[in-house]
Amino acid sequence: MGRLLRWSRLLRWGPPVADPAAPVRREGIPLGRIAGVPVILAYSWFIIAAFTVIVYGPILIRNNPALGFSAYLVAFAYALLLLVSVLIHELAHALTARIYSWPTQKIVLNLWGGHTQFESFTASPGRSVLVALAGPAANLVLAGGAWLVLGTASLGSVAEILINIFMWANFLIGIFNVLPGLPLDGGRMVESAVWKVTGSQAKGTVAAGWAGRVIVVAIGYWFIARPVLAGSPPDFPLLMISLLVGGFLWVGASAAIQQGTLRGRLPLVTAAGLSTPAVGLPATASVSEARKHAGQSRALVVCGPEGRPEAVVDPTALAAVPVAAAPSTPVTAVSYALAPGAYVPEWSKGQELVQFLSQVEGRQYAVVDHNGIVTGLLSQEAVVAAITGKRQASDKRAKGRNR
Repeated sequence: MGRLLRWSRLLRWGPPVADPAAPVRREGIPLGRIAGVPVILAYSWFIIAAFTVIVYGPILIRNNPALGFSAYLVAFAYALLLLVSVLIHELAHALTARIYSWPTQKIVLNLWGGHTQFESFTASPGRSVLVALAGPAANLVLAGGAWLVLGTASLGSVAEILINIFMWANFLIGIFNVLPGLPLDGGRMVESAVWKVTGSQAKGTVAAGWAGRVIVVAIGYWFIARPVLAGSPPDFPLLMISLLVGGFLWVGASAAIQQGTLRGRLPLVTAAGLSTPAVGLPATASVSEARKHAGQSRALVVCGPEGRPEAVVDPTALAAVPVAAAPSTPVTAVSYALAPGAYVPEWSKGQELVQFLSQVEGRQYAVVDHNGIVTGLLSQEAVVAAITGKRQASDKRAKGRNR
């Protein structure tokens, strides 16, 4: 279940969903609900808050000596304003998604800013772009509002500093997030454009992921390599920010490439195509009756009184029963149980199949036809191999050895 749940998470639009079977772990401080959406402040946010105070506090003192120690309080207020800006950004995603009935699970504010976590839904190129760009649009509106306040009101020095910071922060957040590469919101434009042209969301996601990597290289060159090549060391705070942002973007872009690659292999994931042949036996059958159906590379699935698959016959245990004891030994004595509900229709395929199996315990699943008759036995390993492409790679190596 664990591996399939991991792939199921990666195949979703946006951040992964929580494992309902996993132990409950507090990821942060609940801040309540806004418009019905739970908001959580991750513990990692305090790292970026501390970094903001440590780096920006001395700059404020240098530019405004009259502030003294209170400059650090202003720097902390700056961190809070950034938090508010990110929260509004994520709320814009969530509320726009609500228009299309995309269920929002929660908003998490963390070290990297934040993310909106969705449940299952069906996306389209146009809707994907609109939901993604709602966040940057909200930040640009906030920047415009702050600019109007600065131009029309006479405020104290600290208030002007904070509003000015708020204006520029939202402007930069808005502009930065529309850069055309995942995991930035602008990456959805690349994804949707390729998706629209090719008809494949998977290809769009991979393209947007590579575009995100290009953005990381550009950031590294502009803010780190360029100053070094010019003979002047990069500014330390700017260097740290570049490394943090670049690392975050690279990890997100790589995850997008992996997600798109996995989604592209989904057509290979079919219950009928990946299962081994199997035959169903009633739980009342004996080992002698089971041996009549064994062989020919067929698995034996034991079905309960209502015909539902309940167990799988262990071939080794089946063969170990003495011939004299076979007629009186029930087949259930040489079987191991399937997890409750571990059976799927033979026409099941794609992401729906992966997500269903990820919620079922165990590593094997009976495959049944329209009449509920067992036709195959599907293993978790076969599904994972089809998703990851490892089976294809091993097949190619085998063909290479046979040449």
